[in-house]
Amino acid sequence: MKKTPPPSLKSQAKTDAFTRAIANKERRKMYARQAKPHGGVWFGFGFAGLVGWSIVAPMLLGLGLGIWLDLRFPSPFSWTLALMLAGLTIGCLTVWEWVSREQERMAKAHPPVDDSPSLEDSPNKNRHYSPTPSPETREGE
Repeated sequence: MKKTPPPSLKSQAKTDAFTRAIANKERRKMYARQAKPHGGVWFGFGFAGLVGWSIVAPMLLGLGLGIWLDLRFPSPFSWTLALMLAGLTIGCLTVWEWVSREQERMAKAHPPVDDSPSLEDSPNKNRHYSPTPSPETREGE
């Protein structure tokens, strides 16, 4: 029976680097799962609806007020069009400010600092694991 020699320090260091890279990737995945806002897809739909209504509501208020003014006080220009555009502008500015604040908040909540190498830097980056060996590995056996 042939004894296998103990692993060298160089191969041990490569294994340790690979293990740290895997642990780091797992830590980042766990952080991303915990930091996910309120439930993924439904949060996205709610966010889109909130943004949409934040634009549409001021525009509809301007439209209604404009129609009322045009009926009560006829004038050479259209209050309806002017107030609808004013409502649209106010709604867009409100959404822009709100989304900017959300982006700043998300940028401040960054993932944990990683000091280990990534998987791309690992010693096994060119090794592909497949159930059947490739022709190159069969020839070397």
